[in-house]
Amino acid sequence: MHLNIQRTLAFAFVAVASFAPVLAYADGDVHVTLKSSRVTTTNSREVLASADKAKPGEILEYRAVYQNDGKRDVRQLMATLPIPSGVEYLPRTASPAVVLASLDGKTYAAVPLTRKERTADGREVIREIPAAEYRFLRWAVGTLPAKQSRTVTARVRVAPVAVAANTR
Repeated sequence: MHLNIQRTLAFAFVAVASFAPVLAYADGDVHVTLKSSRVTTTNSREVLASADKAKPGEILEYRAVYQNDGKRDVRQLMATLPIPSGVEYLPRTASPAVVLASLDGKTYAAVPLTRKERTADGREVIREIPAAEYRFLRWAVGTLPAKQSRTVTARVRVAPVAVAANTR
């Protein structure tokens, strides 16, 4: 027997001084663990290091592992990863590569997102939305068999800190 229900699992976390969330979330038989790592380069090789603290411009990798601890398959699983303020999604770093994105967590569309804009002369044009504006990523995981896991990842860059101008 298979469960045939739409499941969307999401994380909500706030990145303040520390960018190293290790979160666990459970929805029935599906447990999710989110970990962030700082991406560094050593000897021309990428290495994932502790992300306890991150500086502006550094790259972090978010890795969410969805584990089905149940005895039945979970169908139509959707994995949702928020992109918190203070970081910017890096295009083409999502894995699996087929990913949806959202600006508000309600409406999702295939990446890259686009929007209609009016030009100064009144024409309507379609423009790509900068990936830095994305606030959520979503993957259609599909069926997650019993006792199996799936991993989704995405990379973000820590945004520059806005500095107030010193006025006299």
